[in-house]
Amino acid sequence: MRGSLRDALVTRLTGYDRVVEVGIGRETDVAAELAARGVDVVAVDVYDVPVPDGVRFVRDDVVARSDAPDLGPYEGVDAVYALNFPVELHSSAAKVARRAGAAFCFTTLGYDEPSIPVRRESLPGDTVFVAEDGPGSRR
Repeated sequence: MRGSLRDALVTRLTGYDRVVEVGIGRETDVAAELAARGVDVVAVDVYDVPVPDGVRFVRDDVVARSDAPDLGPYEGVDAVYALNFPVELHSSAAKVARRAGAAFCFTTLGYDEPSIPVRRESLPGDTVFVAEDGPGSRR
């Protein structure tokens, strides 16, 4: 990830105390920097992946979690975010964030349009989409 985009995302998310990154995969720069700045970061993915020091990992499926009776790793978070997020997961992640009363923001793969109502925020080199429906639209 380009440094200017990473820095802009970190700045955007640093105002939250507790966040979850959905689908962290191998791109851990944002989570690592947020943790270094004192943000409580949980990374989730459907596969076991290594995460940086200061980031807690939970194996979880956001699609299954969207209809689960409990919020699991999303309980009590302020924001849910995802990077290069596939369109087929937008709705499930937004639902989880809404249930948690958290903001939901994400970037797409670059050519996809969001599948949920969003507000667009321009960052250096990319656009961050912020879900507009429910409590997650508060920031």
